[in-house]
Order: sequence, then C-alpha cells, then structure tokens
Amino acid sequence: MLVDLDTARGALEAVIADIDATMSPYRADSAISRFNRAETTAAQLVPAQLREVTRAALDMARATGGAFDPTVGPIVRRFGFGPIKGETGQWPAIAVDGQGIAKAEPGLTLDLCGIAKGHALDRIVATLRRVGVDSALVELGGEVAVLGAHPDGRPWHVAVENPFADGFAVERVIAPASKRLATSGHRVNGVAGLTSHIIDAHRHRPALGSIGSVSVLAPDAMRADALATALCAMPDETAIAFAQDNDIDALFILADGAVNREVMTGGFETHVIA
Repeated sequence: MLVDLDTARGALEAVIADIDATMSPYRADSAISRFNRAETTAAQLVPAQLREVTRAALDMARATGGAFDPTVGPIVRRFGFGPIKGETGQWPAIAVDGQGIAKAEPGLTLDLCGIAKGHALDRIVATLRRVGVDSALVELGGEVAVLGAHPDGRPWHVAVENPFADGFAVERVIAPASKRLATSGHRVNGVAGLTSHIIDAHRHRPALGSIGSVSVLAPDAMRADALATALCAMPDETAIAFAQDNDIDALFILADGAVNREVMTGGFETHVIA
C-alpha cells in the first residue's frame, strides 16, 4: 500500500501536538500544568488521555509498591531535573474520578514523565498503522517500537547501549518483534556530583545502586516505560526479584568491578540476537 507522506506527516504532527498540549510539564498551558497549579481538592475536568495515563500510572504505583510514583515531580526538581513545583505527597491522594482527576491535598502535583513517553509511542504507532504504514522503526527518547519487517526482509534489530561506556557502545542487540522496548538508566546531569534523574520515592532522593540501566519488553510502550522506570528506582536485588517474580521481560546491566554484569528475566533472552 502506498502511503501519502503529507497525510502521514500531518496525522503524526497532530498526535504529537495533542500529547504535548495535554501532558507536557514544561508548558504552562498544558492540561497537566493547569491541574498541578489548581489548589483545590475538587475533581478537575481533564482530557480523556490524561485520565487514561494517570489511571495507568496509579495502577503501576500500586503494582510496584510505590516504586513508580506519579507525585514525585517536586523531588525531581529539587535535585536539578524537571520543572514541577508543589508539595511532596503520596500518590494514593490522587484519584481519577469520572471525567476528572482529584487530589486529596491541594498542593499535590502529577508527574507522568515516567510513563507519558511510552503512551506517546503507542499513539504514534497506532497512527502510523492507521495511515497505512506497515514497515517502520520508531524511537522516542529510549523507547522503541517496530512495525513489520526491515526493508531487507529480516526482523528489525535494536541495540541496547552499554550504560557505563565513555562513548556510545553496544551491549546487546535484540529483535523486539511485536513488543515495545523501553530502557531507563541513571543519567548524571542534575545538581553537582553524580546525581541520577530517577528518584527513589521511598527515600526522597536519587536512586543510585549498581544498576546502570534496565531495558523492558512489553506488549505496549506505556507499560514498558513505567516498568523500566520503576525497576531503576528500586534497590538492585529488589528490582531483579520483582522482575523475576512477575515474569517481566527485562535486561539489567549492572556495574560489577571492571566489567558489566547482566541479568535477564522473563523471556528477554529469547529476543537477543547478539
């Protein structure tokens, strides 16, 4: 099927603009920024996609015992990352209520940065399918989805980066097939010193252990994104045990002296090419 490039470009631009206007904490006029500024406990009317992603974020918070925390924004800002101001609270104080979202404490804020990118990738892939694209590799800041086969006829291959290398270096090459890939790791460009942008919500500080990165394969990018974030926020062995117990397809790359240590859980190894 021939794809009209102008139609495809217009459809993608509309989707991206809609997501940005709804969930960007960097825009004062976005729906999430308006929710965060409102100092009220009454339910606020918000777009359907903000309710959908918030509901998924709260589900992930429950499933991970709060390791994934959608109210962590003010702590992220405190350590030099992100724009979200507000009070530090507890995620159970946020509730999706009918056509809106409510917060039990007026100063609470939502931070969906650990899941919204995955949601965006899912919508982009759905849009590509709708306009007739049947072969593509889509990458969105560490999240990857593939459609169909590579133009050469082989499966799409995706590199997972070595998080400890000075420059770009490949740790593994995988074939995601029908699954979405999300990788989360500890960047260190916040306040002075080695500071991760991933927050341990239980300790209210950057999560630093031996984990350099976690890559997760899941049926949808929103779930893969949130799980990768949550696993990076947990202590090393807690994260590995959680992935094993819940049959999560994950690749952990950990520092182990002068070499890297890999741990694969679930069915991740079946996707490894090299």
